Amino acid sequence: MIQSKLVAAALACAVGLSGTAVVSQDKPGTREIADIAREATVYALPMLMNYGIMYEYAIAAGNPQFRAPFNTLYSEANVFTYKDRAVVTPNSDTPYSFVWMDLRAEPMVLCVPEIEKSRYYSVQLISQYTYNFGYIGSRSTGNEAGCYAIAGPEWSGDTPEGIEKVFQSGTQFALGLFRTQLFNAADIDNVRAIQAKYSAKPLSAFLGTNAPAAVPAIDWPAINKDLAKKDPFGYLSFLLQFAPTVGIFEEEKPLRAKFASVGIEPGAPFPSKPLTETEIEGMKAAAAEVHKEVASLGKLINGWQVAEGLFGDRKMMGDNYTLRAAAAIAGIYGNDSAEALYPLAKQDADGNPLDGSTGNYTLTFAAGELPPVNAFWSVTMYDGKTQLLIENPINRYLINSSMLPDLKKGSDGSLTLYIQSKEPNDPDQKANWLPAPDGPIYMVMRLYWPKDEALNGNWKPPAVTKSN
Repeated sequence: MIQSKLVAAALACAVGLSGTAVVSQDKPGTREIADIAREATVYALPMLMNYGIMYEYAIAAGNPQFRAPFNTLYSEANVFTYKDRAVVTPNSDTPYSFVWMDLRAEPMVLCVPEIEKSRYYSVQLISQYTYNFGYIGSRSTGNEAGCYAIAGPEWSGDTPEGIEKVFQSGTQFALGLFRTQLFNAADIDNVRAIQAKYSAKPLSAFLGTNAPAAVPAIDWPAINKDLAKKDPFGYLSFLLQFAPTVGIFEEEKPLRAKFASVGIEPGAPFPSKPLTETEIEGMKAAAAEVHKEVASLGKLINGWQVAEGLFGDRKMMGDNYTLRAAAAIAGIYGNDSAEALYPLAKQDADGNPLDGSTGNYTLTFAAGELPPVNAFWSVTMYDGKTQLLIENPINRYLINSSMLPDLKKGSDGSLTLYIQSKEPNDPDQKANWLPAPDGPIYMVMRLYWPKDEALNGNWKPPAVTKSN
């Protein structure tokens, strides 16, 4: 679960909208234009966040965060550290591999090797909407070798020879996000060997046939915090051309008509229809109102915000665009609950904000009450202001289940993590120390392939308690 620092800073949060406004045959009135602008802002937010990341990683070759062009698989040979600042709330458990896919000409084929059954891995398939439209990996397809085709929204045909399954994206560009479990620091070469066997190639190259005609080049507009804030409707108009209303997305045709009534149309400059300066300013003011609101996610359990169903495909999430936006803010590219569960903590057991400058904290798992998972779990520390990993003297950004042999348990079998900015003096506490910032704290617990008791609420994350 990661989030675009670039765009999230400009588009802070989303608020619920009913989506029931009716567009008249004529030009909407001033109030109706503002209502549509609010709805479009919520709809656009995760798409702009995604575009901001895609632009940095796959388009802007001179950008320090650029990794590889479209349809080229890139692997991060190490986990994220405090030096990685392009995205926030990064997963530091699993080295990433990823491929930004241009599916306009033909499908892409992703192949994975056989991986030992004790190692968790997943390939999350994400559309420009930020819907998760499919999974390859330990939970979904097993650890056997296989090749899978990723097709665009308008592709049709039989499953090609040698392909296990075809996954269809709702948008013409998509992300394949690979996660490979790292057991410990000494295991990194094993992970790199697995990453070297991942592959991504166009379907024609996989089949050994002639490639289709080249698709037109795209004049990608630059994006940054200020640009996104200044022209959100212009960016949405640009992105909608890659998101046709076909298949299940035919349901969105009335919504797109509503957007078009205020000059938001696929591939057209905004506004595509005559609007007065007053109406345009009213749209921007309405969008700003949305940004000031904070969306609440899930329910509070022992100070942890726990929610299911934040991430999924279009069928699962329906037309709840507010949830889609709020989930992206909490951590864009989050997994479906069946793949990973994410309790979030910003407060202690008494409801007070977690702050490493005002106190030390403990998190105790009673004997037999560690997070129930089929794969592994972790607790990751972030700076509460930036949601970035923090620099610390032992280069420890998380504590996870792979570290259990090196952690100190209590005489009753419990496990206590010591959460503080200063290094503990006690050797046993130091072994279990999760370094915290000298200021606001934000923690994310990750349960990969959670068991039923985690999903149905029978297991609850323990409270973070302030030390005396």
